[in-house]
Parts: sequence; structure tokens; C-alpha cells
Amino acid sequence: MQELLAQSTFDKLKTGTIVPGVITEIRANEVVVDIGGKAEGVIPANEFSDLGELQIGSTIEVILEKLEDKEGNPVLSYEQAQQKKNWENILSKCQEGAIVPGRVKTKVKGGLIVSIGVDSFLPASHIDIQPPKNLDQYVGQTYDFKVLKINHERKNIVLSRRELIEEQRVTKRRDLLEKLQPGQVRKGVVKNITDFGAFIDLDGMDGLLHITDMSWGRIGHPSELLKQGEEIEVMIIDINREKERVSLGLKQTKNNPWDNIDHKFPVGSKIHGKVVNLVPYGAFIELEPGVEGLVHITEMSWTKRITKPSELLKVGQELDAVVLGIQKDEQKISLGLRQLEPNPWDMVRHNYPVGARVRGKVRNMTTYGAFIELEEGIDGMVHVSDMSWTRKINHPSEMLKKGDEVDAIVLDVDAGQQRISLGMKQLATDPWTDIDSFFRIGDVVQGTISKVTTFGAFVELKDGIDGLVHISQIQEDRVDKVKDVLKPGQQVSARVIKIDREARRIGLSIKAANYSAEQLAQETATYEQFSKSSGATDLTNLGDIFDEAAKKE
Repeated sequence: MQELLAQSTFDKLKTGTIVPGVITEIRANEVVVDIGGKAEGVIPANEFSDLGELQIGSTIEVILEKLEDKEGNPVLSYEQAQQKKNWENILSKCQEGAIVPGRVKTKVKGGLIVSIGVDSFLPASHIDIQPPKNLDQYVGQTYDFKVLKINHERKNIVLSRRELIEEQRVTKRRDLLEKLQPGQVRKGVVKNITDFGAFIDLDGMDGLLHITDMSWGRIGHPSELLKQGEEIEVMIIDINREKERVSLGLKQTKNNPWDNIDHKFPVGSKIHGKVVNLVPYGAFIELEPGVEGLVHITEMSWTKRITKPSELLKVGQELDAVVLGIQKDEQKISLGLRQLEPNPWDMVRHNYPVGARVRGKVRNMTTYGAFIELEEGIDGMVHVSDMSWTRKINHPSEMLKKGDEVDAIVLDVDAGQQRISLGMKQLATDPWTDIDSFFRIGDVVQGTISKVTTFGAFVELKDGIDGLVHISQIQEDRVDKVKDVLKPGQQVSARVIKIDREARRIGLSIKAANYSAEQLAQETATYEQFSKSSGATDLTNLGDIFDEAAKKE
């Protein structure tokens, strides 16, 4: 044993030195190396680029990291020996900015370790143009790298693959810009998707594919049509060589379905489609990919009162419709649903002839009249002026309320405008055509106060005829406010003092209701004297006499 130890050089070795060693065994995961004196160490197989190139008995240089491990064997490294040997050689050949080949060894915090003869650091931000999420995919791969920085004291090198790619892309972009022409179709990869479109990598430069140039049809967001990393064919629409910008189109690679739209869907034809969108004013129907038509809310039903499309339709629903019009330049098609059925208004003149008596329910009221539902979707309108022969109606609520069943006479039918005019007063004879058979000047009549105003009060007489008591004809004493003397619903006696056929109004006097014949004669004589002195000849009724007498007072 002493002789063997004497022959060995192992005890003369120092850690950190490079020594020769003989390969004694090649295993699957390690290589056994004898560095003399029967001192064998093992080296991990991953420190060798190719185990197949090694041979048992061949000599290699290794570095002695430790004299002994826990088992008493030396700790060796082939890779570190190579790096130590190569460091000065690398520095003599490699300068900052140089391009060198290298193999990615492993992933570390913040990047990758790359062997270019010596271990170098590749930051994650310099691996590619877009920082990768998975660094493991690069381990074991060989690439070209650009030397960013060399630290001689620390003996480390920082590399960049991204800068090399960017430089290559600049060259590619310039070459590509020279070759690109509007109208060309090129393959590209979807690089990024935004709300307004997508950026397409044309293998050298990025082009913008705007959302409006993606499809002939409706698109809410580019992600509905494209996926990041997807390869697509696009058409070159516009090129700005100075700013190095390219506009792309996807829909332009396909035929425009609107080119022969009038032949596919002629006006008046029946089509089948699917509801793709509902808006307050109607529904959009997809006839085929890239072609949509609008059914306006007014074209959905002849009779149903639709306030919003969702009452009748839902997105995804398939239906038939009729083509009403085509605006090819604006890429618009007008559709109708109600045209699939006969228009009930075409039968209105037959069903509701002028002069016919009809019955219906008060559906709605406005300031100018009331709408009477004759059948579902068919209304007639009674204007306030056609509600009464005798009363002045300011609002239909004075005579009707919603839900009332009423009779009326058909006055006019306009099927084109979908209007039917009705009258309620026409159910009875106009009493004013024979008013003298009802009332004469001087008659004392009974009535009910129906309305009080600042200038007088209206009195409802028999047969619904209204009379007016002027404030001057209420009582002998002066009246400042009518409402202090008369109340709605109050029963009164009054004398007819005036009949105005044109205004369809009867003048009444409460104060004259109890006048004796002598008092009336005296008032008449007073007025006749006044009439002669003034030369008046046209004021010939009792109402005028009282009016003038009141003025004199």
C-alpha cells in the first residue's frame, strides 16, 4: 500500500486545478474518470454535449472541485475545466456586439444559462420579442446570440437573442416593404388582438387588420373571429412605406356577398333567416354570412301594438320575412314580418262602412279624443267635437273613461293611413236643428250647474243642452266671484234670454227667472228707448236688452 501511495500523484493535487483523467466507465447518467492513484470521480452526463463521442481509456481534462466527498471520492467537473480553459480563448475572440452560437443549459431565476464555451446569462426579457411564459421550452436548444456585456472581473457574459431577432426583423421588414403591393394575399400569424382589430405578423413586420375589414357581416369583437397565434390569409389594402405601416383586410379575401344581393333576395321575395340582434327600433336578421336585414318595429305586425321587439322576437330565433327594399350601396335590406299575412286594414272599408253603427271599448284617451277598440289592432277615434251636439267638450274624460263600452257611427275610413273616424253625437238627432221646439226666449227653465267659470256658469238643461248664465245675470246685486254664489250640481231656475244658433249656445238669466210681466215689460221698454236713441236695429232679443241694461248699471 505504501508503494502504491508513493507512486500516486493524488496527494500533490490541489482543488481548483485542471488535471488529466482517464475515462474508465461510461454510464447512463454519469462518466467515471480516474485522475491517478486509483482516485476515481464521477462527472454528470449532462456536462458532455454527446456521450457517444466519449471512449473508455481516452484522456480528458477535468477540474478538481474537492479532494474528497462524503464517500472519500474526488469531486470532478469536465464542464468547469472547459470553461476555465475557454475563458481566455473566448475573450480573445468574443467582443461586445459579436454574434456567437450557444446551447441553452438550464433555467435560472430571471432567465437562462447558455453555454457559448463558457456559461453566460440570457435575461428572460432578451429571449424573444415577446417575453415567453414558459422558459423550459428553450432548454437544450441551440441558437445564435448577441453579446451584450462582458464583465472581465466577474468573468460573466450577458447575451441577447431578442436584439438579434429585432435586427433580423428590421432587415426582413425593409425587404418585405419593397415587395408588398396592394391587392396581394399574404399569410400571417395573429400576434395581438385589441378592441378595434388585430395585429398580424407578416414574417418581418406587423400589419393592422381593423375590425371593419374582418368580415362582411356583424362582429362585436375581433376575438369572435380570430385567436392569438392563429395563421390566416389576409389581403394588403394599403401601404405607408415612410411610416412602415400596412393595412390588411380579411373579408377582402372572399367575395362580397352584397355584389349580387338584389338577385339573391329580390324585393317582394320571401326569405328565411335568424335573429342576431335586437335594438329598440327593430331586429336584425341574418340572411347568410355577411348579410343582414332589418325588420323595423313598425313592420312586425298589422294589428299588435309592439313597443319593443323583444315582445315578439328573441335572439337566435329562426323566422321567415319578406324583402321590402334594398339599398345596395349602403348595404341595407329592409324586411317585413307582417307582410307574411293579409293586411286586416284592407277589409276595414268592407267591415266598417261609413254610416255603420259600431260598438267598442275605450282603449285610450288623448286631449283631442278617445280611441275605441273595434277589434284586436283596429281602433277608431272619436274627436271631442263629435262627442256631443250640445256640450262643448274640452277633454274626452268629461264624458268617457278608459274601459267604457260605447256605441258610435263610422264617419270616415282611411285604410292607407290606418284611421277610422267615429262619432258619438251622430247616434242622435242634432237638437239645434229644431231648437225652437225646445226653448223660446222668455221661457223659464230648470237646470243643474255643470261648470263654474270666472265669467259665469254653465247650466245643463233637458236633452243635454247647455245654457250659459253670465255673471251679470246671476242676481240683482253685483257679483264679484261666481263661485261664491253658484256651485256645480246646484239646481237653478233661469229665464231664456238669448238663443245663438251659430255658437250653439243659450243665454240664461237667473235674476230674471222671477220677473213679473210688468218687470219684463219695463226692461223691454227701457231697451227700446235706448235702441231708438242709439239707432241700434240688430239687437232684437231679450238677452241683448239685459246685456245693455247691465252695461248701463
